[in-house]
Amino acid sequence: MEQKYSPSELLICLASRVMEDGTTAFIGTGIPMLAASLAQKMQAPNLVPIFEFGGTGAILEKLPLAVGDMRTYNKGIAASGICDIMETSQRGFVEFGFLGGAQIDCYGNLNSTVIGDHKNPKVRLPGSGGGNDVGSSCWRTIAIMIHDKRRFVEKIDFLTTPGFLTGPGAREEAGLPKDTGPYRVVTNLCIMGYDDESKKMKLLSVNPGVTVEQVIENTGFELLVADEVANNSHPTEEELRILREEIDPDGLYR
Repeated sequence: MEQKYSPSELLICLASRVMEDGTTAFIGTGIPMLAASLAQKMQAPNLVPIFEFGGTGAILEKLPLAVGDMRTYNKGIAASGICDIMETSQRGFVEFGFLGGAQIDCYGNLNSTVIGDHKNPKVRLPGSGGGNDVGSSCWRTIAIMIHDKRRFVEKIDFLTTPGFLTGPGAREEAGLPKDTGPYRVVTNLCIMGYDDESKKMKLLSVNPGVTVEQVIENTGFELLVADEVANNSHPTEEELRILREEIDPDGLYR
């Protein structure tokens, strides 16, 4: 029998498995930090996490509470500043960027600024931070989202972070680096990628106990579906042990 786990623990494990050994990854506060730490302790010991305030290559022995926390520099290879980090990304040295947002559309464009009209919003959100820089410059971006129709929408209320914008060729026309852009979307229901030709979001695999129909029902736009949809595995006993005992024993995020 599989161990019980929370939706957040499943998200963390799924995001962690996407991280590849020997790569660089722009890490934000929250779930991406836990995922990066778990990846370092599991399949990616040579993962190089990069934090917005200047920490590069930290060994995430203890959970940082924010991207400027001293633990984002722990045993790292460099301690610089935000301008250096953004320039590193713009020069093409960061392979993965982890993002979140309140809304996402079929092309992977993200909104973390406002819900409603920008001048008179219903809700004012935290804003871009480094999200625009990450989405514009990293080679592959991975969005981590809760999956429902309020968040997966036909048209986002505000473009905070560019995905594929309006479709094939749009990023390049806007002056963004060629061959960069959205790569995966990890949610509490599934993992999605993007169609090579249309650049639209495509369902690749579903989480334990979730059906393709449930994913479609909770998506506010026409979702492409792979010919063969895989099944994501439950968090393993070792993943949960490390997550609960070593990474986040106080349950701050999981």
